[in-house]
Amino acid sequence: MKTAIDYNNIPQHIAIIMDGNGRWAKQKGAERVFGHRNAITAVREATEGAAEIGVKYLTLYAFSTENWGRPRAEVRALMQLLVSTIRKEVKGLMENNVRLSFIGDDSLLPKVCQKELKEAIEITSRNDGLTLTLALNYSGRWDILQAVNQLLQNKEGQPFEEITAETFERFLSTQKQLIPDPELLIRTSGEMRISNFMLWQLAYSEIYISSILWPDFRRAHLFEAVIEYQKRERRFGKTSEQLKTH
Repeated sequence: MKTAIDYNNIPQHIAIIMDGNGRWAKQKGAERVFGHRNAITAVREATEGAAEIGVKYLTLYAFSTENWGRPRAEVRALMQLLVSTIRKEVKGLMENNVRLSFIGDDSLLPKVCQKELKEAIEITSRNDGLTLTLALNYSGRWDILQAVNQLLQNKEGQPFEEITAETFERFLSTQKQLIPDPELLIRTSGEMRISNFMLWQLAYSEIYISSILWPDFRRAHLFEAVIEYQKRERRFGKTSEQLKTH
């Protein structure tokens, strides 16, 4: 599988909607949290696989603003799992030269989560390989709204000029982290929606839907998605003929 990859056409940024943990657990007659616990291997495989082929940015949709509406016991278990996972994975991130980053509103995360996240980001900050971004308490609508609010605050007391796309993008959480828009979005479990994820940034991303439930996702599945991406023609609103003349 890996030998079929064109290393001259690697997506710089891959984003993944990690879906299917609950269904995976249900198939095994277990509680949903069992699926979340067994998803850690998939996170590790995706991260190491992306670093292996030269992807520069990998963003994982780990917890949306809407996920707070899930059963309280599941949310509590997810937060505890997040803390323990970050703590355990820092060593592996350092060994693989991976820098950890974060997008989302961390103010609602438990204090211990905020602490572990901040420490892991600091420890890995000098790594210059893959940037792994966790989208926690994140949604695309939240991102757009917080950008608008910051724009308004920035303009306070000044004449309001026309806002360009370039001006607006500077206030998005990804741009603050210097993260480019994803070229490839992967969603597992066969669901065909983007679930309020990076609504602005995904405007021209190629979308790859995998039927694999997230706990079963491995680097070979990541490689399959990259190979499929490389077969596509990215036109950005232009025609094939226009692209061929450039």
